[in-house]
Amino acid sequence: MSITRIETGPRMSQAVIHGSTVYLAGQVAKGDGVAAQTAAILAEIDRLLAAAGSDKTKILAATIYLTDMATFGELNAVWEGWVAPGHPPARATVEAALATPEYKVEIVVVAAI
Repeated sequence: MSITRIETGPRMSQAVIHGSTVYLAGQVAKGDGVAAQTAAILAEIDRLLAAAGSDKTKILAATIYLTDMATFGELNAVWEGWVAPGHPPARATVEAALATPEYKVEIVVVAAI
């Protein structure tokens, strides 16, 4: 079975396709606050899934990292407006320190093609 890498850099690929599954790297975005960062991340997820021949209705699982669980409601307000009705993925949300303090949210998804 072949492996296709999308937007490959020296450290990682933004997406990797193996068989009928696409794995996205953790996505982060700059912006003021959790809601703005989440919206930008979800737009990037849409873009990467499209490049892989998939879309948000085919997301199997999402792992969300927040630097502060007190912002869980802000994240969910944006997420719930984005997730495809009738197609919510399995999801976990955890509190974690991210790569730099400017990042408040990171989202990783796995989707079918």
